[in-house]
Amino acid sequence: MKFSMIFEAQVADPTPEREREIYLQSVEQAIYAEEMGFDGIWAVEHHGLEHYSHMTAPELFLATVAAKTHRIRLGHGAVCMPFNYNFPTRVAERAAFLDVLSGGRVNLGAARGGTKQEAALCNVDTDRTAAEVEEALRIIGSAWRADDFEWHGKLLDLQAPKGNAPLRILPRPIQRPHPPLYLASTKPDTVVRSAELGVGALIFGFAGLDSVEHQHKLYRDRIATRTGDDLVSDVVNDQFVALCPTIVLDDGQRAKEVGARGQRFFGESIGYWHLGGERPPSGATRDEDNVAFMRRQADERANAFDRGELPQYAERSLAYANFNIDHAYGTAQTAIDYVTELERIGVDEVLCLIQMGTVSQLDAMETIRQWGHTVIPHFRAERAARNEES
Repeated sequence: MKFSMIFEAQVADPTPEREREIYLQSVEQAIYAEEMGFDGIWAVEHHGLEHYSHMTAPELFLATVAAKTHRIRLGHGAVCMPFNYNFPTRVAERAAFLDVLSGGRVNLGAARGGTKQEAALCNVDTDRTAAEVEEALRIIGSAWRADDFEWHGKLLDLQAPKGNAPLRILPRPIQRPHPPLYLASTKPDTVVRSAELGVGALIFGFAGLDSVEHQHKLYRDRIATRTGDDLVSDVVNDQFVALCPTIVLDDGQRAKEVGARGQRFFGESIGYWHLGGERPPSGATRDEDNVAFMRRQADERANAFDRGELPQYAERSLAYANFNIDHAYGTAQTAIDYVTELERIGVDEVLCLIQMGTVSQLDAMETIRQWGHTVIPHFRAERAARNEES
């Protein structure tokens, strides 16, 4: 099992000065993650979503981290791949360039960029996003596997002008035939589609361990039964990566409160942009009982789902997911216990979410330290012991 971190660049008080500070703090966290033994970092991509995510150019964030690290893997988790966000051949070029500069450390995930705000900002047709993401993955996989390239698909036709040299993606990535491909999956049907496409699943883990286990079963069952007709490349990547919200401190109760407050900001931000909330989130909740607030909200949304008032959610757990705080918030032992369950489920990579809008840099860095000193070594020691026994 691998351990990584994901960065949203959330900003609770989005002044230009604070925004710049968050970028630099995120770089500092990523560098420290390598020192503490994490295997990878991932960066999202969003546009125009003030508060929720200021990670508008993840390729620049990842390149900055690449220049300051030596080992840790660099993940796009994920690039918005509808064509008006990022044209497929440009994604292939940029990711290959980063792979070269980093010495072959890139993972490339795809996402739809699902909010109306982002779609309007980039003139994206929301009815085409799923189809465009899939064709983009096929184009990228094809372009990386062959020196000369042309594409004749359902949505795009790419070929050199008559009499010209063939099209070619430059540079070539170091990882051959190409860096691993993933798909960001916030719904069970997308998890299944990831398996059919032969790409890794980056799943939203806020709904809790039962939801992660359910999605893992969906993914593995479809891998076992897929025909191969829909694979985006002749190289498959069957990695299941699950989000793990976490704050770990010596004071477990304080960690729970810090995590609940951070996740409250995260959940309210999602609600504002994805569900059309009336007002943006506020980080001014320090003096509230955020643990109690989050539990009330989770219960109210679960009950609303049971009454048929939230038909937009395919499952009950997804209706209250953003307010479920039964995660790795507590002491290092809390995190070990939580990750033990993820290991039992069969998760391949634990994706730690630490940088939430109200979480201080001090608490974020301490969480990284606790994972590096105690949590990650616990599982690596167990793995070493199992290898010796076998």
